[in-house]
Amino acid sequence: MNLTSARELKNLLDQYGFSFTKSLGQNFLIDQNIVDKIIRQGQIEGENVLEIGPGIGTMTYSIAQKAKKVLAIEVDQSLKDILAYTLGEFSNVKVHFADVLKTDIEKLAQEYFGDQPFKVVANLPYYITSPILIYLLKSQANISEIIVMMQKEVAQRIVADQSKKDYGSISVFIAYFGQAEILMTVPNTVFMPKPKVDSAVIKIKIDNKNKDVNIGALEKILRAAFGQRRKTILNSLSKGLGLEKSQIEAVLNSLEIPTTYRAENISLEEYLQLSRELIKNGGKDV
Repeated sequence: MNLTSARELKNLLDQYGFSFTKSLGQNFLIDQNIVDKIIRQGQIEGENVLEIGPGIGTMTYSIAQKAKKVLAIEVDQSLKDILAYTLGEFSNVKVHFADVLKTDIEKLAQEYFGDQPFKVVANLPYYITSPILIYLLKSQANISEIIVMMQKEVAQRIVADQSKKDYGSISVFIAYFGQAEILMTVPNTVFMPKPKVDSAVIKIKIDNKNKDVNIGALEKILRAAFGQRRKTILNSLSKGLGLEKSQIEAVLNSLEIPTTYRAENISLEEYLQLSRELIKNGGKDV
């Protein structure tokens, strides 16, 4: 079975009467070399893997041959028969039909993987990449790494640091959970149907070094800072958080962060310090 053959894929979809649903952002991989490279760089051999959006099972089929156990979450119920056919030979694969954003990931993973850690592998729909990533990272699930394909421009924002023009709130938020890197770029020609833009695969290696910081507070601070990124950090935080300028100024001075800085001038570590200090100095609503 060659699920990356455009001809075989078309025959399979015709056989089961499948039609692409534009609103679900469905783009199926048709290049086995890309699949193999993702699996190789994801180092999934002998690992537990959660896959989001398996589609017809293109990556799932290859992952199942290497991984210990695979749990795939698919929102499109019309793929049920196709997945039963393409993945039927594997006893280590379970397909769960649900919207991942409405799924208790921690509970589902616990039921299938027990207390063992797992890696997330996915070809994410462009329109919902950030919400899925944020949902996964904020869950209490035992995720060790996330290896996901997404729109190239989004990937560049995620891995950007202060020296890059793409640096923004998502860059800082992801860095809170671990180090992100781009593993490869992927041209739009290796998908059916072909999207308008190129993709990239990123890896986020999860760590726990920042878990003393309240993630809710950090989110509010990032929203306030980058939501008005043309303003100085003093003005954007004061207005965005509803706190007195004098209070914000005192905290900034104590951390030796110039009040004239803007959101993009501030590092992850400085945002973490801001979160700690604003709560400590009476910002209970942060």
